Amino acid sequence: MPTPATPAAPNAPATQGSSLTQKHCQPCEGGVAPYTVEQAQAALAQISADWHLAEEGRAIRREFGFRNFYHTMSFVNALAHLANIEDHHPDLEVGYSYCRVRFSTHAIGGLSENDFICAAKLDRIPQR
Repeated sequence: MPTPATPAAPNAPATQGSSLTQKHCQPCEGGVAPYTVEQAQAALAQISADWHLAEEGRAIRREFGFRNFYHTMSFVNALAHLANIEDHHPDLEVGYSYCRVRFSTHAIGGLSENDFICAAKLDRIPQR
């Protein structure tokens, strides 16, 4: 007979990005305020430390490095698949061994939870 799982301690820290990776992006057509810099900094603490605020808190950016073009493009294809599933699309700059990713919610001219959901999910894509 299997042993029941032990529940986590009430104040146990969550795995980085875990709550965000369980969420899905919500359509944004404007009419809501973008995150303040303080809200963005708090959300930034929930994802990889490799992400940073950019453009005075209106975007987040991260650079991913790879050993060759094939691995770079494999990552970009996985990223594109994720972006289409979430219907939230980043700006990319792609080269032989790198991919620079910028998330911002275009409809509101700044950051929303959608940007951090996608960043947390992107953090889980393996990099080789």
